[in-house]
Amino acid sequence: MSAAARVTAALGSLALAVGLTACGADGEPGAPEERTLTVLAAASLRDVFTDLAADFEAEHDGVTVSLSFAGSSDLGDQILAGAPADVFASADERTMDRIVDAGDASDPVAFATNTLTVVVPPGNPGGVGSFADLARDDVKVVVCAPEVPCGSATDAVADAAGVTIHRVSEEASVTDVLGKVTTGEADAGLVYVTDATLAGDDVEVVDVPETDAALNTYPIAVVAAAADAGAEQEELAHAWVDLVTGETGQAALAGAGFGAP
Repeated sequence: MSAAARVTAALGSLALAVGLTACGADGEPGAPEERTLTVLAAASLRDVFTDLAADFEAEHDGVTVSLSFAGSSDLGDQILAGAPADVFASADERTMDRIVDAGDASDPVAFATNTLTVVVPPGNPGGVGSFADLARDDVKVVVCAPEVPCGSATDAVADAAGVTIHRVSEEASVTDVLGKVTTGEADAGLVYVTDATLAGDDVEVVDVPETDAALNTYPIAVVAAAADAGAEQEELAHAWVDLVTGETGQAALAGAGFGAP
């Protein structure tokens, strides 16, 4: 092979290598790297975070937001057990403190507040008209378990009111409580104002001033695993926190009935 031919072949190989480098994982030129952001969030944030995830994906090419919703205490246990997570949004500060104290999350930022309310099935078959009615033996009341943020808030309200609630069930999340009310399995339930709003005509709200005794503050933080995965993943996690705490996220949360932090 002549010297000129060797140079031509070398240049061709170089061009091929550059072309392959420019291709993404799907083989398309310039395609972004596929990445997943895993967000664990309190059940009461389901609708808001689902909408925000669509906005986030639209602004970050190649990124998929994987959302997991449950009771905050359950999610906290999962993180402490090593479950994959980049961001954690809790419905209370106590659960978040467990994660931070264990070294599994950065300094949290408060991004919303929420209060409880009493909901009953349409028609109010139990005749619940006051918080005191929740102590009646003929009223089946469903609440969150004490270890769940909405459960600890329920206990705080009941203690402040001096009322012993007639509990027939304690649930792992506020959405489970709401489900038992909407299906008529319970005469009343204590859920967040935001959940009652989302339920619409499926429930009736009984306004009781006693619930003002407990205000839940929602913190959000980047999980240590995101930093361990590298600077790009940590940056992506911080971008999600910025979205939630920024103008777009705050507007979405306010529209869903959440209070300002």
